[in-house]
Amino acid sequence: MTREGRVGRVERVTKETSVLVEIDLDGSGKVDVSTGVGFYDHMLDQLGRHGLFDLTVKTEGDLHIDSHHTIEDTALALGAAFKQALGDKVGIYRFGNCTVPLDESLAQVTVDLSGRPYLVHTEPENMAPMIGEYDTTMTRHILESFVAQAQIALHVHVPYGRNAHHIVECQFKALARALRYASERDPRAAGILPSTKGAL
Repeated sequence: MTREGRVGRVERVTKETSVLVEIDLDGSGKVDVSTGVGFYDHMLDQLGRHGLFDLTVKTEGDLHIDSHHTIEDTALALGAAFKQALGDKVGIYRFGNCTVPLDESLAQVTVDLSGRPYLVHTEPENMAPMIGEYDTTMTRHILESFVAQAQIALHVHVPYGRNAHHIVECQFKALARALRYASERDPRAAGILPSTKGAL
């Protein structure tokens, strides 16, 4: 697959939401995001910029009910677009990890672009329930939804932190870097699928 081919585009339309996601894994971090949930937009911006992914997200959802469907369906479409952009996975590193501090908070993220969805997620208890209109319990659900569609194994651990904004943001920054490292091409493995099974 050529560099120009590492692009995913997914449209997801239901009675609850209309979502368009486009991602270029070999971009420069250009981001154009609008979901109607300000803090979520901020997190998706972190994902694109720190992953060096060109990312477009346009979501219209039933925010008159709450933000759940909007956030969930965007994450599902993002995971599907990421999987599409990965293509056959030949020549990639496959594994990636990153540890990111944000003031008093720390996030440790490890990813395997394995073809098998699995999430392990821990963060401090008793976080503030809301950041603006963003329900902080949705972070895990975003990751669950993304993992299910991207078909990757993802371990996210926040061993400590006090400020909810910082706790969530350092997770997205570390996720961005881990995905970037895992999806980049290994110059020593050109034409090689990084699996002893012969399939990912």
